[in-house]
Amino acid sequence: MNDSPIPLKEYLMNKSGHFGPYGGRYIPELLIPLMEELEAGFDEAIQDENFLKDLKNLYNHYSGRPTPLYYCENLTKKLGGAKIYLKNEGLNHTGAHKINHCLGQILLAKRLGKTRIIAETGAGQHGLASATVAAKFGMKCTVYMGAKDYARQRPNVFWMERMGAEVIPVHTGGQILRDAINEALRDLITNPTDSHFLHGTVCGPSPYPKINTYFQKIIGEEVRNQLMEQEGKLPDYLVACVGGGSNAIGLFYDFVDDLKVRMIGVEAGGKKIENTAGKFEHAARFQHPEVGVVEGFKSYFLQDEHGQVGDTKSISAGLDYSGVGPQHAYLHDTGRVKYTYALDKEVISAYELLCKTEGIIPAMESTHALVEVIKLAPTLSKDKVIVFNLSGRGDKDLFITTQHLDKENFNQFLKTFK
Repeated sequence: MNDSPIPLKEYLMNKSGHFGPYGGRYIPELLIPLMEELEAGFDEAIQDENFLKDLKNLYNHYSGRPTPLYYCENLTKKLGGAKIYLKNEGLNHTGAHKINHCLGQILLAKRLGKTRIIAETGAGQHGLASATVAAKFGMKCTVYMGAKDYARQRPNVFWMERMGAEVIPVHTGGQILRDAINEALRDLITNPTDSHFLHGTVCGPSPYPKINTYFQKIIGEEVRNQLMEQEGKLPDYLVACVGGGSNAIGLFYDFVDDLKVRMIGVEAGGKKIENTAGKFEHAARFQHPEVGVVEGFKSYFLQDEHGQVGDTKSISAGLDYSGVGPQHAYLHDTGRVKYTYALDKEVISAYELLCKTEGIIPAMESTHALVEVIKLAPTLSKDKVIVFNLSGRGDKDLFITTQHLDKENFNQFLKTFK
């Protein structure tokens, strides 16, 4: 299952930045010194007790960690079968797991003498977290956002601007996350001295997959301790949604060498798992696996017959991405993690179920993981335990969910404002 001679945990943060054939650093020569500086700074920082103390203080007293591991008693009874636990990353400051790596990277940027933050965002949660930490540390912040996401995630655009960030809609390409990343990289090339590219997931050129894995692994570390306290055992299954893959790596990482713990990553199935002329009706990379080099790293990408990156579709802006982190590509190939998908219509149904059984409003991204839990739990015995990562809360998705669940009333309500 693991073709590496070292433990999988160690391999997933190895210094080479390669995970099997994936990963690497395929970037313009101008950016290589910046990536080398960032990696050296990171390697030094995580050995510095003062840096780790500052990070822990921010996690505990600014972000609100540890986040709860909540037993979904009502949902468990309704579905039958396995016990269902929810890791509520939505209770972090700014509403998602993204604050974990943003706090880590802002401390790194400060340590490296940077004065400006560049970020990309899809669902807006990473952009909001980036704008938040930039405001706290007195740095300028520019956030690039695909124009399509800029429109459907308008609440987060508003909050980013309140934090003082400049939010720039990107009108090129499919006007989604990948296009925002491209613009952010162009900005970094233009402003390499004073700016730090605060990348939002475990994608991108090395060392970003390693860096964001390190700052997100606290999710799984907390789950291990919390579940041992509540159940006296390790989970039988871990489930997380997978866009770029940061929340999933955060949940999975601490357990990758515990081979009895099964792991499932859930991609965006969109309207259907089909594609026409390079335009995909989904964002499920592992359903049409094609290896490519895009945005500075090698991994699986949705590509057309000419090798061009295809357009994707998903109800969730954060999963509407044509690539996946290189560690996930490796975990897929080795069989350590199973990757499946959830369709948009399943996501809406699961969203309503969690709201009405547990009084918890999930982000559209996280609800993809819930879809898999709803399918899985009834097939397992009652002594089994499933933990799924609620990577964010759903208030940001107001303008998406209302169009599916209360379109007429909500649109009429909006017309009352002049």
